[in-house]
Amino acid sequence: MSGVRKITVLGAGNVGGTLAQRLAELDVADEVVLIDIVDGLPQGKALDIQESAPILGFSTRITGSTSLEAIAGSDIVVETAGLARKPGMSRSDLLTKNADILRDHALAVKAHAPEATVIVVTNPVDVMTYWFRKVSGLPAARVFGESGTLDTARFRWFVAEALHVAPRDVTGFVLGTHGDTMVPVLSHTNVSGVPLTTLLPAPQLEAIVARTRAGGAEIVNLLKMGSAFYAPSAAQAEMVAAVARNEHRVVGVTAHLAGEYGLHDVCLGVPVVLGRAGVEKVVQVTLTPSERQAFEASAAAVQADLAVLPTLAKA
Repeated sequence: MSGVRKITVLGAGNVGGTLAQRLAELDVADEVVLIDIVDGLPQGKALDIQESAPILGFSTRITGSTSLEAIAGSDIVVETAGLARKPGMSRSDLLTKNADILRDHALAVKAHAPEATVIVVTNPVDVMTYWFRKVSGLPAARVFGESGTLDTARFRWFVAEALHVAPRDVTGFVLGTHGDTMVPVLSHTNVSGVPLTTLLPAPQLEAIVARTRAGGAEIVNLLKMGSAFYAPSAAQAEMVAAVARNEHRVVGVTAHLAGEYGLHDVCLGVPVVLGRAGVEKVVQVTLTPSERQAFEASAAAVQADLAVLPTLAKA
């Protein structure tokens, strides 16, 4: 099996539980551990997933625990724990409460799995990725977040739906924050090599951009209780596989910027090369003036969120 020895998923809710199932079916690790504060929840979901092994044919061992010490020896840790959005709630509304949860988890990783690569999912993910890295003290390359991978999947689907083409034939990416100021990059989007801007009129493109930005909120409003987890867990599994299998994939993640795109000491969604070492390289692309302006506005929104937590911003 090409992969790693141990992956830990923090949080056994809809996102964490579904992710554990996807990782088991991908067979990218010898062991996947689910951790949650609710006794019985991670153990029960782990056993349920494990019992599907004879049918699906995977060899990954799935276990559950309520102890953060179960992180010990993890090669990859995926942070999904935290409060989920409710209708009318923005990702930034969750900032302070989820920062408290992540503080304990970051310290646990520092103590028990200091060599791990960490993928942060908890919202607002741009701020939480920055926070987790600061608290854990892990290298920036080994702490990154889910943003562009999910947002790009949504964007590609909306384009495919509008054009009635196969989603896999749509290539593109989304920059910036995982929120209302994200930037679907139309100038670098194509359908089997054909530029998207030549296939759809401007008003329809603008509508797709707006729907992409509201993609998570649209699902929250439909569900009325909870938030998306099928597409997010698929995006997370893609990122985990890229690391576990050392695939050197070019994907969008929330990465720490140290001068790239002219930005410093901020985590923001950008395309990167992802492999066993984590973020191997930030890929810089040429943006149109309007895209550049939107990207800088997105960075400013993240920096404003950082300022909400003085201890976070100064860490």
